[in-house]
Amino acid sequence: MADIQYCATGRRKESVAQVRLIPGEGKMVVNRRSLSQYFGRSTLEMLIKEPFQLTETTNKFDLVAKVRGGGLSGQAGAVRHGIARALLSMDEGLRPVLRRAGMLTRDPRAKERKKYGQKGARARFQFSKR
Repeated sequence: MADIQYCATGRRKESVAQVRLIPGEGKMVVNRRSLSQYFGRSTLEMLIKEPFQLTETTNKFDLVAKVRGGGLSGQAGAVRHGIARALLSMDEGLRPVLRRAGMLTRDPRAKERKKYGQKGARARFQFSKR
């Protein structure tokens, strides 16, 4: 195991990702499976690789992530947030680049709760005068 590791936690919706960056040649493992095998969609892979591309650290780190909760899209967002935070712990000089791209801010959007006396969070039952 490498001596140097950069660890961080990323969150999005209901998903929580524990991310470790280890200096290496760019292997990406999520929940003991390769990135493409776990996420399947190329758009989610692009989303995850974005922090590396912005900071020009592509193929300089191996990614090992454990992610749980939520769906695939939320998990990809959580991994991306964790990568950005781990890169920041490696080099504080990357903060302006990552901040400008909005990768350090935890996305607060989540599903709104269902209200009592209603059909859903916002949807009400149809009003009838008589």
